[in-house]
Amino acid sequence: MMPVKSLVLLSLLAVAACAPTTVPLGPDGKPLPQLYKIGAKDAERIPYAMLDQVNALRAATGATPLVLNAQLAAAATSHARDMAAQNRPWHFGSDGSTPFDRAARAGYVGRVRGENISETFESETETLSAWMGLADTRDVVMNPAARDMGIGWYQEASGKIWWTLITGG
Repeated sequence: MMPVKSLVLLSLLAVAACAPTTVPLGPDGKPLPQLYKIGAKDAERIPYAMLDQVNALRAATGATPLVLNAQLAAAATSHARDMAAQNRPWHFGSDGSTPFDRAARAGYVGRVRGENISETFESETETLSAWMGLADTRDVVMNPAARDMGIGWYQEASGKIWWTLITGG
């Protein structure tokens, strides 16, 4: 009798494994977004993933590829944290600093070409896509005079992410 019960149990488990998983849908019929949590491995991957995506977009227009710059990344990360502390996305630091000031403070000797910022729950890919959807932020990414890039972020416990991308050259 035991083998029959085991066989029935295994059959039920096999059928359950084949059942479709249910994904909660929003009122628009699309899957609800999942919280994007940046982990330690993501923190190592994100700058290179963003650089690859930016350079793919730039290559499509013949623009020179960018390289990651540690000083711009430091300035971007500092500003992302500062925006979170101020609880507002804007280009001025709590001390009145501009992107130019922050890059110089971080030791960047080139010329800052632009800064993009975002307050969102979205991944770096979704954030870049949103930036590419607006002329002024797309111009920062695609600026033909840019040669360097720094990306920084700060994620709050709630999951909200403050993104900053700075280009220079």
